[in-house]
Amino acid sequence: MLDEFNLVVATYRQRENDCISELWFFASEIGDKSLDASKTGLPSLVVAKTSLDPEVFTEKMREKVLNNPWFFRYILKITPVHVTVPATVEEIERAALSLATAKISPSETYKVDVHIRLSELRREEIIDAIASHLQNKVSLEEPDKVIVVEVIGDRAGVGVVKPSSIISIEKLRREARKLRGRSQSEGEEGSPSPENSH
Repeated sequence: MLDEFNLVVATYRQRENDCISELWFFASEIGDKSLDASKTGLPSLVVAKTSLDPEVFTEKMREKVLNNPWFFRYILKITPVHVTVPATVEEIERAALSLATAKISPSETYKVDVHIRLSELRREEIIDAIASHLQNKVSLEEPDKVIVVEVIGDRAGVGVVKPSSIISIEKLRREARKLRGRSQSEGEEGSPSPENSH
C-alpha cells in the first residue's frame, strides 16, 4: 500500500484493479499524468496519490458525474485527505488541528468523520482528541467542514474538506437524475406547443 496518499476510494469486491484503471484514466483526462494508486490489502478499498489538490480532483469528479452519470463504473466513493501520518492518536490530533486552524474559520461548523480499518485505535478517542481543542460549533447534519480521518493499518489520512468534496457516485447519480428531470420539465414549459410551432 502507498505510504503517502490523498484519496481513499471504495469500490466493489474483486474490482480493485478496475477501480485503479478508472482512476488513472480519469486523472489523465483532467491533466494529472502522475497519479499513483494501490490496493490496501483490504477488499473494496484503494488509495491513490494525485498531483492535484485532492479536493480539486473530487470536485472535477462531481462535475463529470453530473454531466455523465455512468462515466464511472467501479469507483463507488472517494474521500480526499490532505496529509498522511503514522496512525497514532497524537499524530492524527496534531495533523487534524493544524489543518483545522488553516481551513475552518471561527464562524464555521464542523464534524469529525473517522473510519478505522486494520487498527486497534478507537473512533471515540480520536474524535475526543480533536474536538476537545476546537471552539467551533459541531453540526452532524450540515457541517460547513468535515474533519476526515481515514485509518488504514499503521497509516492515517487526515483532511479538512467541504462535505461536497466527499463523493458518493450513487448519490450524485440521483442528483443528476433530479437535475435532468427539472431541466426537461422547464424545457417543456418553455417550448412552443406543436400547433403553434409552424
